[in-house]
Amino acid sequence: MRTFFPSESCKETQLNALNPQSWLQVERGKLSKSSPQYSFSSSIESLIKVAEPSILPLFKPVDYVEVLSQIHEELESCAPEERPNLYLLKFQVFRGLGENKLMRRSLRAAWQKATSVHEKIVFGAWLKYEKQGEELIADLLATCGKCLEEFGHIDVASVLPEDTDVSSSQYVLTSDIKLSSSVIFRVGDENIVCDRRKMARLSAPFQAMLNGCFTESAREDIDLSENNISASGLRAINEFSMTGNLDEVSPNLLLEILVFANRFCCERLKDACDRKLAAFVSSRDDAVELMEYALEENSRVLAASCLQVFLHELPDCLNDARVVQIFSLANRQQRLIMAGPASFSLYCLLSEVSMNLDPQSDKAACFLERLLESAETERQRLLAFHQLGCVRLLRKEYGEAERLFDAAVKAGHIYSVAGLARLAYLKGQKSGAYDKLSSIISSGSCKPLGWMHQERSLYSEGDKRWEDLKKATELDPTLPYPYMYRAASLMRKQDVQGALAEINRIIGFKLALECLELRFCFYLVLEDYQLAICDVQAILTLSPEYRMFEGRVAASQLRTLVREHVESWTTADCWMQLYDRWSSVDDIGSLSVIYQMLVESDAPKGVLYFRQSLLLLRLNCPEAAMRSLHLARQHASSEYERLVYEGWILYDTGHCDEGLRKAEESIKITRSFEAFFLKAYALADSSQDTSCSSTVVSLLENALKCPSDRLRKGQALNNLGSIYVDCGKLELAADCYINALKIRHTRAHQGLARVHFLKNDKVAAYNEMSQLIEKARNNASAYEKRSEYSDRELAMADLEMVTRLDPLRVYPYRYRAAVLMDSQKEDEAIAEVSRAIAFKADLHLLHLRAAFHEHVGNVMGALRDCRAALCVDPHHPEMLELHSRVNSHEP
Repeated sequence: MRTFFPSESCKETQLNALNPQSWLQVERGKLSKSSPQYSFSSSIESLIKVAEPSILPLFKPVDYVEVLSQIHEELESCAPEERPNLYLLKFQVFRGLGENKLMRRSLRAAWQKATSVHEKIVFGAWLKYEKQGEELIADLLATCGKCLEEFGHIDVASVLPEDTDVSSSQYVLTSDIKLSSSVIFRVGDENIVCDRRKMARLSAPFQAMLNGCFTESAREDIDLSENNISASGLRAINEFSMTGNLDEVSPNLLLEILVFANRFCCERLKDACDRKLAAFVSSRDDAVELMEYALEENSRVLAASCLQVFLHELPDCLNDARVVQIFSLANRQQRLIMAGPASFSLYCLLSEVSMNLDPQSDKAACFLERLLESAETERQRLLAFHQLGCVRLLRKEYGEAERLFDAAVKAGHIYSVAGLARLAYLKGQKSGAYDKLSSIISSGSCKPLGWMHQERSLYSEGDKRWEDLKKATELDPTLPYPYMYRAASLMRKQDVQGALAEINRIIGFKLALECLELRFCFYLVLEDYQLAICDVQAILTLSPEYRMFEGRVAASQLRTLVREHVESWTTADCWMQLYDRWSSVDDIGSLSVIYQMLVESDAPKGVLYFRQSLLLLRLNCPEAAMRSLHLARQHASSEYERLVYEGWILYDTGHCDEGLRKAEESIKITRSFEAFFLKAYALADSSQDTSCSSTVVSLLENALKCPSDRLRKGQALNNLGSIYVDCGKLELAADCYINALKIRHTRAHQGLARVHFLKNDKVAAYNEMSQLIEKARNNASAYEKRSEYSDRELAMADLEMVTRLDPLRVYPYRYRAAVLMDSQKEDEAIAEVSRAIAFKADLHLLHLRAAFHEHVGNVMGALRDCRAALCVDPHHPEMLELHSRVNSHEP
């Protein structure tokens, strides 16, 4: 191998510690075969390291179902102004569970239910931040004559109501002295003649000055030169006293008048200045300059307008020290002026953005301190305590971190015990750390969770550690660390097959980058560079900027290094490799081939990025898939191709009709496979009318007449077969599936099995699915489908395999629970459903458990699950019906 890195300018450090002796050679092909035992051992020690799991800055209640139930109950009875904070709490619960769609839905609800302009601004900006990079979608919708629901600029002055005290302020004459109707105010060398009565009405101080018992009341001229008001400013004030308007007044003069109005308690004048100044806030520089005045002079309209500008520039504005200083130094009163009732929400947002930028930064710590100061409820405080504790731990401020974690635990956040245990371990108190977790696990006050056993495993050795990690996976199979630790341990023991099987278990259902990185390291140790480059190219597809070995080495550089040991493929070779992997349902392998083609071949990039997006959707990576679709659009080789990719972008973001329109525009230019396929797909999804089936069939038939590769034609045949099945045309459906199988579209086995089943040939259906299982690399769904075509015993065996391959699939839990309930094993049935609910907030699981609780007479348990389920989907009709029925039985 020629070189590890291109140049020293890359500033990579500690490289020698990363390079196994068995494969870091100067020349390609000259790999040392001497001392294999030593080489294997040293490679493992230098490469295979599994980092301890982080203490996550998330709200993780021990019983999230109970918390969601409480939220729903409170939402049903609380005042409207309390709802946004409850939706924010719901957001935090779903964030702790990793439920991204439910998180966004909760944020949107908080925005929709906001009763103040400040909450509208904060939650609107948060939704905009969550949707970064989606500006193109708004542009595409505009070309279809539709506007995307916008979280953009709010005219604060028109939305924020006037204070009733301000609008009704009137002051009357109280002096018995007969006074002149006018008064002259002297400012420097200038005299401004004003209407005494109208000036007196501006405020109580002016009333006292002009009509009260002060000496000025008896004078016809008054010197205001020492009151920081200019002659032009006083003339504008006089005009306002007569007309109630501040027309054509410059921003600088408005600021002068604002300060004066505040000093003399001229509330109507101050409010007018406030609203006028708000209209001048158009940039960050404006907002920085004017926010200082707004906070100093208690100008809520101006402050909210400045806040809006800052938040709509997230995350960039947090790289501006001036903005950070405003948010960091704001005291309680200033936060109230700036954010009104949304102070806690504001600092929740700022904290999240700053932690995403750098969780160890001063601004992250400072914003979390403000978050804690803004907290009003125990739930808000425990979240702030825990998040700030996590940041202090990262900053190695251990004493403060311990105080915060302890406060969070006392407030009821049991997950913060993990932080206390980690700190005890850092102090050398390993047994104390172990005991902290053991006391929680054995307390009986809550059911043990996966993270508890995972954390306790860090403080034990040998069999005890393995037992805890086994229990952690049993309770929460989505935790990556137990798989990674077991895999690394097995590899160190030179149990290669066991190590690969263990890491493949989680990669099979959860494409975690750290797990792919570990498997990449295994392949390096084994000198299997073809498989190693497959994983690193999959990593780069998911995250182009990913850095490996604790962030010290760019994945792209490792890819360059390993590429030296892999045979080059021509473009034709790549297409054949892609075809083979696609046919065997090897999605990660397919991703790798596409990445290599994008980097090295002259194949059309638009088509490749589109294929990439399809694979990423299949692997449940929607954000990466959308990025690939955008790239497909950028690299489209023609107008009609670009329109197709735009149509898919719109369809995948929920704009089905607009996607359909793009397909039609593309067909008008050129009749292409992808345009017809998109139109058929979108039409089938958007129309509930069964009569549209003939149209969809016609579109797919047109697609199949157009040129395309066999990968896509197989998909079209498969879809056409599904339509025929739905229409009862089983022979035509079978022909489609058989033709798809002839071009190795392996998934067509599933459709053909369905045809056999509908023909009452259950054995043939079972055998068809068995063929899919033999051919497919990722086959949890195949086992699940095959279970429908067998007797109960075989079905149970298949569903056990499904849960082992992909524990996130909920159907097996529901099936097993139903079987147990049929056998009158109610407790076991409820336990089976609860096993999945513990790590997955699924509507169907909660619905089933609620029904079980109702069946056994546990009204409160049923009601709790109903309420939690309605937090997941507030409009689900069956859930609403069950909730209504159970609620009527509540004691």
